[in-house]
Amino acid sequence: MDALLTVENLTVSFQTDEGRLTAVDDVSFHINRGEVLGLVGESGCGKSVTAHSLVRLIPSPPGRIESGAVRFGGRDLLAMPIGELRKIRGRAISMIFQEPLTALSPLHRVGAQLVETLQLHRPVGRREAWKVGVDWLRKVGIPDPAERMFAYPHQCSGGMRQRVMIAMALMLDPDLVIADEPTTALDVTIQSQIFELMLALKSRDSSIFLITHDMGVVWELCARVIVMYASRIVEEGAVRDVFAAPLHPYTRGLLNSMPSRQQRGRRLEAIPGQVPSPLHYPRGCHFCDRCPLAFDRCRVEKPELVGVGDGRRVACFRAGEVGKGKEDATKRVPPGG
Repeated sequence: MDALLTVENLTVSFQTDEGRLTAVDDVSFHINRGEVLGLVGESGCGKSVTAHSLVRLIPSPPGRIESGAVRFGGRDLLAMPIGELRKIRGRAISMIFQEPLTALSPLHRVGAQLVETLQLHRPVGRREAWKVGVDWLRKVGIPDPAERMFAYPHQCSGGMRQRVMIAMALMLDPDLVIADEPTTALDVTIQSQIFELMLALKSRDSSIFLITHDMGVVWELCARVIVMYASRIVEEGAVRDVFAAPLHPYTRGLLNSMPSRQQRGRRLEAIPGQVPSPLHYPRGCHFCDRCPLAFDRCRVEKPELVGVGDGRRVACFRAGEVGKGKEDATKRVPPGG
């Protein structure tokens, strides 16, 4: 397939009072045209930092993109003049932020922000832009959309603010939507409605980069999935292949924590231990202190992310032993499904 965006060896760090921490460590992947790519992992693993880095939204200081390239339309977004990048943000690449209250201006009404977004990228009059804004608030399930255009963000509920952000991201029909936990604050009915809108966008050959912790959402929406742990990608592949036969112990742990039809009252499995501090990652594999298959090599040598056929990649010295004797996760019931 034709790659819309390609990320090469991205490394992002932050300088803190306790020292330098690496939030994203040598990450590489691509997003194809017209596909939904999922990025999953525990909180703090680097998912949001990865997403924000693609369009250079990392605050500097304390953040710093140390190395790498993000190629979109043949050009490196990380090396592009900021004036040119601003023309791409919103129009060609839009983002749905996890925290809408901090992403929306508290000083401007919802309607004014929607109109400004549209007029910034399209030659439309204010009246037409206002009608488009009302229509999109209706599409994302906001009641009384014409009246809500006059509200300030603080006058809206958290779920309503999130829907305003989603409307703002989708209304320009972008080539790529970066969705960082887009439906966290929404109830199940509205979640379904939002995902239908996003999939309709995909049908027009747009791509979606979906950052989530919900494996059920990945199963329902994504063609491929990237699994991230403690700043590094540990596994990548087609969703059905990864769910059926995970190759990394961390991926297996995530899938084994999902409810199963065959579970019948048994407790869910948990990954032992805790995520290591980004200031004190293990020297070798970042998962070695929690991994039941770890041996001496894992503690001193970084496992490289290597291809294992059929578009799959894994970073584990014992990948061939991971899936033995485990239940096929495609039989599991996705959370909320």
